[in-house]
Amino acid sequence: MRSMAKRFGRGVVGVALAALVASCGVLQSPGRLPAGTSIDQVRGGLGGPTGQYALAGGGTRLEFARHQETFMLDFDAAGRLISSRQVLTEADFATIVPGLPRDEVLLRIGHPTWIFDVGWQRLQVWNYRFRAPLGCVIFQVSIGADGRVREAAQGYDPVCDAPSRS
Repeated sequence: MRSMAKRFGRGVVGVALAALVASCGVLQSPGRLPAGTSIDQVRGGLGGPTGQYALAGGGTRLEFARHQETFMLDFDAAGRLISSRQVLTEADFATIVPGLPRDEVLLRIGHPTWIFDVGWQRLQVWNYRFRAPLGCVIFQVSIGADGRVREAAQGYDPVCDAPSRS
């Protein structure tokens, strides 16, 4: 009897663990949520967003930055998901042009992976790590003291020079 109870207990724990892992896999993938999902479900299932932006018509955009990916989830005024997409792409980078306000950069491609200041030029350089076909590439956006893009381009990712930890 004791052996049967042990096996039953392990089975219940195993099933519960498998269900938890399966649900986490779905919830951790912002790009796979079905249209109509509520904004509260998304916040509860994915944790806090890395950014939140107001959209025209009363909608909301939530940003979820992951390693080398940033997903933007758009919700209508009623708080229902209408679209979701990964925005660290060549096409989205092409929309970041000189003169664009910093808030528009955030709305389009989200928060950068890291920032550094270039004091003598009064610039902040925003760096975005993304899945580049050639590897070791980052997208950089220079923001002037006026809060507008000065220039944007791809550059070499310094992490590629770091010694490997094997």
